[in-house]
Amino acid sequence: MSIGRGAASVIVAVFAAVSLAACAGGASSVTLPPEGAAPDYQLGEGYPPPDDVGIVVRDRTAPPPEGIYSICYINAFQTQPDELSDWPDELVLKGEDGEPVYDPDWPDEALLDTSTDDSREAIEDIVSPWIQECAQAGFRGIEFDNLDSHTRSDGALTLENNLELAEELVEIAHEAGLAAAQKNAAEDAATFKADAGFDFAIAEQCAEFDECAAYEEVYDDHVIAIEYSDPAAFQEACKSDGMPDSAVLRDRDLSGPDDPGYVFELCSDDD
Repeated sequence: MSIGRGAASVIVAVFAAVSLAACAGGASSVTLPPEGAAPDYQLGEGYPPPDDVGIVVRDRTAPPPEGIYSICYINAFQTQPDELSDWPDELVLKGEDGEPVYDPDWPDEALLDTSTDDSREAIEDIVSPWIQECAQAGFRGIEFDNLDSHTRSDGALTLENNLELAEELVEIAHEAGLAAAQKNAAEDAATFKADAGFDFAIAEQCAEFDECAAYEEVYDDHVIAIEYSDPAAFQEACKSDGMPDSAVLRDRDLSGPDDPGYVFELCSDDD
């Protein structure tokens, strides 16, 4: 396992020092992830983070690890696998055939219908308690996944639809004391930060797709990169100026250490 960039003592110091006033009327304050800290992306399974890790992302149903900056994952624009039946039917986007529209890359995730004020308000009513639960559990940040669901809707949804919902969710997160992460959607990063008020970014495969700079131009050093390439390609990308300082290589299933497919690697210090 490679050694991450930045000593643990520096991570702790930065974590304690960095804070940002929330955009939502100054009702609370939020703490940003420590710059340059090594991340781990534990959506598939929560496990004790490796020693060098200073940021952990876990699903909202999992408790945050103690003593580490933790980010709560919420799928706010699509249904989670096996949770379609938990959503009111009228909030699930339907195609011309009347059937749910699924994400082609994640065929067990149906798109939520963000096209009207009423549907966005209903989604907000469901997601808002999840946000509160994340804060009460001790998470410091929150990740709203699938902001770009409109790009998979065959024109039924728009960026503006998702942006309006995102703005409301970020405001709720700020009021709960949580920093809010933009997830993917590099091409719209400036818009999501300016209009929705996101505080930092979590970017999947930004090095592989040459998108890291698009996030860093908007969020500076507050970008967390999750890569799924092979180790050699990952370490090669780490040597470039384009890789964010907070970066990790994981297996696509985001499995735990006891799984034979488990992958966890940080940028090596010997580059």
